[in-house]
Amino acid sequence: MKFPAGGRPRTILWATAGVVVLGFLIALEIASRHYGLPGPITNQVKEVILPPKSGPLLYASMALMMVVLPRRERFVAAGVAVGIDAVFFLVRWAVDARPVEGAGHPFGNGALWVILGYAVIAVTRRTGQERVLLLKGVGLALLLVAGRKTGDAWLLITSKTRPAVLDQYVAVADHALGDPSWLAGRIVRASGPIGAHVLDYVYIQLAVAAVVVTLYQLRNVAAERRFPRHHLVRTFLVIGLLGPGIYMIFPVVGPIFAYGADGGHWAVADLWPDTPPPITGPHPMPFDLVTPRNCMPSLHTAWATAIFIHSRRAPRILRCAGTFWLIATLGATLGFGYHYGADIVAGVVFTLTIEAALRSEARGWDKAGIQLAAYGTTVFAALLVAYRYLPTRMAEHPWVYGPLVILAMTSVICGYIWTTRQWEPKAAPLRQPEAQPEPV
Repeated sequence: MKFPAGGRPRTILWATAGVVVLGFLIALEIASRHYGLPGPITNQVKEVILPPKSGPLLYASMALMMVVLPRRERFVAAGVAVGIDAVFFLVRWAVDARPVEGAGHPFGNGALWVILGYAVIAVTRRTGQERVLLLKGVGLALLLVAGRKTGDAWLLITSKTRPAVLDQYVAVADHALGDPSWLAGRIVRASGPIGAHVLDYVYIQLAVAAVVVTLYQLRNVAAERRFPRHHLVRTFLVIGLLGPGIYMIFPVVGPIFAYGADGGHWAVADLWPDTPPPITGPHPMPFDLVTPRNCMPSLHTAWATAIFIHSRRAPRILRCAGTFWLIATLGATLGFGYHYGADIVAGVVFTLTIEAALRSEARGWDKAGIQLAAYGTTVFAALLVAYRYLPTRMAEHPWVYGPLVILAMTSVICGYIWTTRQWEPKAAPLRQPEAQPEPV
């Protein structure tokens, strides 16, 4: 049997990626059960019947899957999902199964059933390129949902395996940036409940915003019968895969826990957001085994930055939405006390490095792409080293180290902009018609 050019290597690559993802999920399932809690696979299987905790995300994932369907089938799939959810709602209402607070959303099961149903259809009713395209759509939807579940499992693991946190180091280093979390916290508190509710909605529904931008990027998949080489979901998944590994290396719980009332007796003091912490010799501090160590880097900032980058080629309304989502996410991460300013800087550098590497991989590695990815990695590592080993010096000389930190981030931003512009196809100049000789 002969394979088309490049067919066999790509098949092997997809098969290998599938095995790696499955093995990763199984490993997280085992680790979660070791700590007495269900893992990502179990939690996802439960959502086939039980009220799902990720209802909006399931519908967003189904929307991603539907980009491979003809327009008529999209309406049918959406109708089936809503119908199934209506049946589930009526059955639960009939048996008087009152939802427990925080148990889950009253919708979402139908979307998951439709996604799984199309997986069965792809295997049993489709062949050739049609089967491959539909399986890719189903896989994209399930990967987005699995990313949420694996993230929850990772957060559990960080809290159980990292009893000591490094918040004092980051808080002291943050003096060089002007303690932005303390300033933003006071601003959000002064904005009242309306401002807080808006920021909270933006913070929680970040994945849905990503799906909206991705739907625009994938709008032509059904017509062209292929996915683009690079799109937002690839960046989202890689950020979610690599970020928790940094959590294990640099565990930080955030100012609202380490320096606020939410930290209880584990907190250094109840200082956030009124009084910045003093400049003292930082040291690792023990914390509870429940709060996730998910601050360094700020993945919400990373994801919002990715949305901003990928919305630049969209229509104006999406560009404005991407800008708003980035600004509001920064306001929420700092204003709710979930992150320090140092986390934000690291999150921006983290995203640009990943985005540069993925774009280079999609178009074929070249010298500029390798240099940009290597430079971003170096800057990110240098930031972590500075936060860990130079925080007191940074706090004592804020007018030196603060601009240096911002300059380091800005250099990566400028490098990304310059390099990606070089990758853009350049329009060939129009050839001027040759002058005709005048008749004698």
